[in-house]
Amino acid sequence: MQTCDRAFLLSGCHGEVGGFGRYQWIHVTLISLPGLLMASQNLLNNFVSGIPVHHCKPATNQSLQDLRLTYQVDEQQLLKVFIPQDSSGNRLDRCRRYVEPQWHLLHLNSSLNVSELQTEGCVDGWSFDQSEFTATTVSEWDLVCSLRPLKQMIQTIYMGGVLTGAIVYGGLSDRFGRKSVLIWSYLQLAVLGCSSALSPSYTAYCIFRFLSGMAVSGIILNGVSLKVEWIPTKTRTLVGTLSSFFFTFGQMILAGLAYWLRDWRKLQLVVCAPQFLFFAYSWWYAESARWLVLNRRSEEALKGLHRVAQINRKPDIISNLTLEVLHSHMSKEIESSHSSFTAFDLLKTRRIRRISICLIAVWFSTSFAYYGLAMDLQKFGLCVVPDMQSLRTTLACLGKAFTSASFTTVYLYTGELYPTVIRQTGMGFVSTMARIGSMAAPAVLILDEVLPALPSMVYGGAAVLASGFACFLPETLNKPLPDTIEDVEQNRSGRSSCSQRKEGVALKEGVASSEDWGMALNEGVALKGMNDKEGSGLNAL
Repeated sequence: MQTCDRAFLLSGCHGEVGGFGRYQWIHVTLISLPGLLMASQNLLNNFVSGIPVHHCKPATNQSLQDLRLTYQVDEQQLLKVFIPQDSSGNRLDRCRRYVEPQWHLLHLNSSLNVSELQTEGCVDGWSFDQSEFTATTVSEWDLVCSLRPLKQMIQTIYMGGVLTGAIVYGGLSDRFGRKSVLIWSYLQLAVLGCSSALSPSYTAYCIFRFLSGMAVSGIILNGVSLKVEWIPTKTRTLVGTLSSFFFTFGQMILAGLAYWLRDWRKLQLVVCAPQFLFFAYSWWYAESARWLVLNRRSEEALKGLHRVAQINRKPDIISNLTLEVLHSHMSKEIESSHSSFTAFDLLKTRRIRRISICLIAVWFSTSFAYYGLAMDLQKFGLCVVPDMQSLRTTLACLGKAFTSASFTTVYLYTGELYPTVIRQTGMGFVSTMARIGSMAAPAVLILDEVLPALPSMVYGGAAVLASGFACFLPETLNKPLPDTIEDVEQNRSGRSSCSQRKEGVALKEGVASSEDWGMALNEGVALKGMNDKEGSGLNAL
């Protein structure tokens, strides 16, 4: 009875300091705002590394403008003198040019076989069309032809940074707190993201993008945890869904910015500079009271709860919520937190191990499918026969919509499945799997040389497989957040033992025993009947 009453009474703390009140609205909104630009970071390479139409610079000392006036022909006709057609015969070759200008081609039929004419690589560089992009990393550093893989390498390196950040910042936040690591991540992304816009070389740009990716992981992981740990149980799903809209709107904003800013340096600067604003106001956040208590910093946790109560206009709670209340109701959790936890703890016990294995499959497949669709927008639904283009584009959009919904759900769901003592370690671990999926996704596109439909089959098959694993995860609807591994192992199947015990106390022989009521009263007197309230406490924080 004592353990269940403690957990149940603790759940009243949050309801008493205001439930989902003014503080929670401000808190969730401020943490969600950076999401508008997180989508920009993940999908930025589609625009800053867009591939403009290009061809070799002609082998001539005269400008094309002068030659056009001399021969009285348009530019496209004139280029045929210097540049051969590609294998399709519909456009100029992007990587070859004639060794010598073929002036006779101006007066011959275009169907003439010119395959025997001598060609060479683009030894003088390339000319890039500027009608779509003024400047990109591709046009600036000539990442075409033999260097074209370096364009995709930028995204792979960035995702490598996101992967590293998930590993590093997941553990650091469990040690130093969600707020501290989140503040640092804002500053890191602001400084290094803006530095990327000033990169003098391809190597420098890749380094800055790697470090920016690390910061993105820190922002997403700690932002999600800090939101989840300060809101009531019943509002978590709604908050998670609304928060995902910021990412969706962020993608729309990125498209608008990319249309407006055709220079990659300007676009990079605009999407990163607002991080300084997020860094400036992030000091207002309250550290997770749950984390503070479990790390023997109860005085700070109490101050945070009192501050929330004041903002939510619940000043009468300050005198009732004391250190003694926190310590008495979290004695088991505090004792458990004295032990250090690592990623190995995610696989030690049966239920946690099952959760971790299922989440590995879900996170990997979701990210794998999502970035497989999102990272090559220049070919999005276009490489098909004309009469099927609309159908494929529609299906691709639906696929992206459902993978986006899956991302929204899995971020929220994972935070609810793992207990507080290893929540960030768990989030970092499964996010690592997601980043491996996002790094593997571009490589699968190579399979279209074997069978055009094969990449889509692989992406879809992985998602179907993940749905099977998701069936083995426990339900978290309207259940309090677990604090310890023991909470997960003992209370996460079916109805919670606390609820059963609570009903048992009320129904057993029609009344509760004096000892049961006395124990509940002694433990809960300072909370003044908070157990009658819904939603709650440190579990709802």
